[in-house]
Amino acid sequence: MLPKINRLQKQKDIAEVLKRGKGFKEEGLVLKTKKKDLGCTRFAFLVSKKVSKKATQRNKVRRRIREAVRKSIKSIRGHSDNVFISQSGIEKKDFQGIKEKVDKLLKKANHV
Repeated sequence: MLPKINRLQKQKDIAEVLKRGKGFKEEGLVLKTKKKDLGCTRFAFLVSKKVSKKATQRNKVRRRIREAVRKSIKSIRGHSDNVFISQSGIEKKDFQGIKEKVDKLLKKANHV
């Protein structure tokens, strides 16, 4: 689990990132990011019913993406709000595949 300081929880903050953030895309995963001067980097994870009708599958995808971010969080530089949006097809990937996609997206966004 991510430390509380690194969680993007308020709906209005997530909506702002989705509306005004810069987007990066990898197969099955999208990262929206917006620079902030809060002193920390925060993350939110969205998995819609288009990915899977089953809540257990969606939660599994969310946990895998969150864990991949947690393992990379020490190497992230800069301060921003980030939202990971999963797309259909990501539920078929194992943890290593998801971690590679997360790392590629963070590099594209110049966070690593």
